[in-house]
Amino acid sequence: MSWIAFLLMVILIQMLTILLLEYRMPSRAVAWIFILYMTPVIGALIYYFVAGKYTRRKTVRRKGPQLRAEMKQVWYEQIKSFKLTSSDITDSLTAEPLPNRLGRLLESIPDSPITMRNRVRVLYNGAETYDSILAAMEEAQEHIHIEYYTIRSDHAGQRFIEMMKRKASQGVEVRLLCDGVGSRQMKKGDISALREAGVYVSFFLPPWIALLDKRINYRNHRKVVVIDSRIGFVGGINIGDEYLGAHPKLGYWRDTHLKIEGDAVKSLQYIFLNDWLISTGEAVMRPAYFSHPAQKGSQSVQIIFSGPDTEWDTILEVYFSAISTARKYVWVTTPYFIPDPSILMALKTAALSGVEVKIIFPKIPDSVLVRWAALSYLEELMQAGVKFYQYTRGFVHSKCIVIDGSIAMVGTANMDMRSFFSNFEINAVLFDAATIRRLESDFQGDLLDCEEVLYDRFVARSFPDKIKEAVGRILSPLL
Repeated sequence: MSWIAFLLMVILIQMLTILLLEYRMPSRAVAWIFILYMTPVIGALIYYFVAGKYTRRKTVRRKGPQLRAEMKQVWYEQIKSFKLTSSDITDSLTAEPLPNRLGRLLESIPDSPITMRNRVRVLYNGAETYDSILAAMEEAQEHIHIEYYTIRSDHAGQRFIEMMKRKASQGVEVRLLCDGVGSRQMKKGDISALREAGVYVSFFLPPWIALLDKRINYRNHRKVVVIDSRIGFVGGINIGDEYLGAHPKLGYWRDTHLKIEGDAVKSLQYIFLNDWLISTGEAVMRPAYFSHPAQKGSQSVQIIFSGPDTEWDTILEVYFSAISTARKYVWVTTPYFIPDPSILMALKTAALSGVEVKIIFPKIPDSVLVRWAALSYLEELMQAGVKFYQYTRGFVHSKCIVIDGSIAMVGTANMDMRSFFSNFEINAVLFDAATIRRLESDFQGDLLDCEEVLYDRFVARSFPDKIKEAVGRILSPLL
């Protein structure tokens, strides 16, 4: 009996510890307590290694605040030449006027200037994106900076690996930064071949290092390519055959990526170099990396980013503000829908106030638990008037939001709590009317490949399905 009492005391202490450490996010605390209750000893170990606060890690402090300050100084010197205000966007008449509150928020985001002299091309799928990136890499003369969550050693990956090796042999400075978990299946032979060819390769928090340092939960989910400071790419597409529709289960892969030329490329460059510093400890913020490009266009673009190392939850805050100030419509495409309480309330309030809210998400999931969690949110949102559409042609991986014809966002951030709080993410905020119309057209085209989730049928789902969704909902802050 004493052993039972001792065990109960240990569990109680562990629960109290979680409540004290996670009091700012009650839903996260509930999720961890549920795991602890189901697996008392294992749950405590998982919490110890997985749930540590990223910004408390000694390794972050060791990276050198002085180096980061020096990098920012170079960056701020560049910002002076192209930073705009939100009123400049409205005055340029490139889109519908922004709500004042949203405009002031965007203008106040640190290290994320609104830029004007850009040309943006929307890329619709993996094949178009790969061809565009490889063509730009072929023309590189000075440097190529590549950052991806996932790079595989399959056919698609070999195209990029061979291109990087060849450009490095031509004297082009090539850096490759991959996430240690997302790219864990990349073959060691390919990594060695890249390094032997002169490519600088680094992995962001490799699994064992991240586990021992209690940062395994924090992943670099960004997809960034910068070529000669002139051309940049950002969006949802990693490098792998599945993005070409070769996944045996998911089939056709619908995604969105952007090609950007102009001043916004400097923001992509800045973010890549900061991530390179975090990963390697090497500060390479050279003024040459921000050489002033020729004017490419007149489109306004803002690059925003967030991660566990930043003080702001920038992407979450922009999503919330944009949805809360919507006047006509909010159209969302996301592969993973696990909104935090603020986004949940913003969507409900927008729909109840007469704003048309439509959300596209996959019918065929790549994670069953994540799908259960997503479905758990549908009933209350549909009661408020939000409409959901399941993509049936294959797997939709696009992360895109279009609001009122005045603003659109494309990038790496899903509408889920992992993207909001745990991952390193990056989005492009777009204000150009023509680009927004293109994204509107893509959304309407995707609706043709969807089936609407009907409220009457959904509420009649089976009791076992509701139990699965309840479990997914409890765990959703950790997914």
